[in-house]
Amino acid sequence: MKTVLEVSAIENGTVIDHIPSGSLFKIMNILQLENITNRITFGNNLESKRMGTKAIIKISDMEVPQEALNKIAIFAPMARVNYIKNFEVVRKLSVSVPDTLEGSIRCANPICVTNKEPVTPKFEIVDKEKVTLRCHYCEKITTQEQFEIIK
Repeated sequence: MKTVLEVSAIENGTVIDHIPSGSLFKIMNILQLENITNRITFGNNLESKRMGTKAIIKISDMEVPQEALNKIAIFAPMARVNYIKNFEVVRKLSVSVPDTLEGSIRCANPICVTNKEPVTPKFEIVDKEKVTLRCHYCEKITTQEQFEIIK
């Protein structure tokens, strides 16, 4: 069987792979890719043995910071990150869902104090597999389908 690259290699930068297809644009939003001038390659609905379909993002000449990777884990808990130098993978890591999350997601409860006052949302992660959050203030459970990113 012949292997065909669906997305070309990059010389230096970051590759984020195994992103659920439905989360690609949320992750691009988290990374604020619309604001950078680096070369960006992305693919969506690519074939994946593990996931059925997946998305991938390749960003030239940029290393994604850990804080952003924590946010990415909320939308893509199975994502893999590869740091590339001279077309070679120099470091691989899996994202991991943090125990707590602060300031990234809006509470799903419209009457929560975080949606009414200038208070930073804080959540405890109650299920890392299904990525389910409990608000620190109102204790409302927020599921992945309800996530709304705060800029």
